[in-house]
Amino acid sequence: MAAMETDTAPLTLESLPTDPLLLILSFLDYRDLINCCYVSRRLSQLSSHDPLWRRHCKKYWLISEEEKTQKNQCWKSLFIDTYSDVGRYIDHYAAIKKAWDDLKKYLEPRCPRMVLSLKEGAREEDLDAVEAQIGCKLPDDYRCSYRIHNGQKLVVPGLLGSMALSNHYRSEDLLDVDTAAGGFQQRQGLKYCLPLTFCIHTGLSQYIAVEAAEGRNKNEVFYQCPDQMARNPAAIDMFIIGATFTDWFTSYVKNVVSGGFPIIRDQIFRYVHDPECVATTGDITVSVSTSFLPELSSVHPPHYFFTYRIRIEMSKDALPEKACQLDSRYWRITNAKGDVEEVQGPGVVGEFPIISPGRVYEYTSCTTFSTTSGYMEGYYTFHFLYFKDKIFNVAIPRFHMACPTFRVSIARLGYLMTSVTVIPILETIT
Repeated sequence: MAAMETDTAPLTLESLPTDPLLLILSFLDYRDLINCCYVSRRLSQLSSHDPLWRRHCKKYWLISEEEKTQKNQCWKSLFIDTYSDVGRYIDHYAAIKKAWDDLKKYLEPRCPRMVLSLKEGAREEDLDAVEAQIGCKLPDDYRCSYRIHNGQKLVVPGLLGSMALSNHYRSEDLLDVDTAAGGFQQRQGLKYCLPLTFCIHTGLSQYIAVEAAEGRNKNEVFYQCPDQMARNPAAIDMFIIGATFTDWFTSYVKNVVSGGFPIIRDQIFRYVHDPECVATTGDITVSVSTSFLPELSSVHPPHYFFTYRIRIEMSKDALPEKACQLDSRYWRITNAKGDVEEVQGPGVVGEFPIISPGRVYEYTSCTTFSTTSGYMEGYYTFHFLYFKDKIFNVAIPRFHMACPTFRVSIARLGYLMTSVTVIPILETIT
């Protein structure tokens, strides 16, 4: 009878073997793992099992085995210490920390001066002081990034990319939080907007809306675009660059570290290259990258400025007698309405480059559209150096250009604004 009673005794938490319980606990999030500490003494002991915290340290704080060894702490202590420092950013920290780590790793061998220009992270009290100064709460993902790096020194080239034309140069620095606070806007048209970047050559900035106002969504990142025809200085249109700080920053980093934005003379150039935008004629390959320039564009009147960078390369396996010289260009330019313009002229940007096996020639030019998008295609005419009477055409692949999503100013649309509320009906163009 005693044996039967033992066999039918109820199963309790205390009688369960350790390994299955640890396996179950390994599937819990850190919040649930902490809550287990208050259920029973046994669960409290098991939830403190150090290997359980390894996954959370790696998932939320990106702490490596090497860092753990250097700090000589257990995983649980590392998690708790990091949480006590940046725990309010736990939903953002991993994505932003990874973006910073990836960016620095990519740039260190390519743009070392740019990496050296980065400032140490800001303190919580510094960010709190800025909030008190501007009278608005900073987005948590913005604060999180600035805990890692407080922007950069005002140097050239800037971390947020460059653009160079024959008579125009732009290079955007990532502002530190104090400088950004000094540029915080309270005026109509940019109310509650904090500058993220600044170009010392053009005065161009990207802004983040720390509050929803004047038709902007909270946390939206944008370039301002003053209405060139309005007498009201509050009539400022917006080219939208990101829905949040995280969206804006991580997408930029992805373009950089993937090689999508080329690095030329220690600068990041924000040209976008479509891998399919390549055409090969014989031994010559032509590829195109494009970029939109908000500082030279306007929504009203409609004027959208694009620059394109063309690479012309002859295969290294081509025969020496295939060396040739570019004589002329032909362009067929089509806007979003289907209007076509044809352009033909000698050389490219005043030059007549010679292309030989293994050689590359690159140049930059620009175009404008009265529509939000358009495309170009055409060909170059070459002659062989050794057979000057022989000419041939080399195709330029069709490449499309489109401005970012933009939102027109509610001041221009004539909507009523008061100090209490804004009732916008927005025109969003993609």
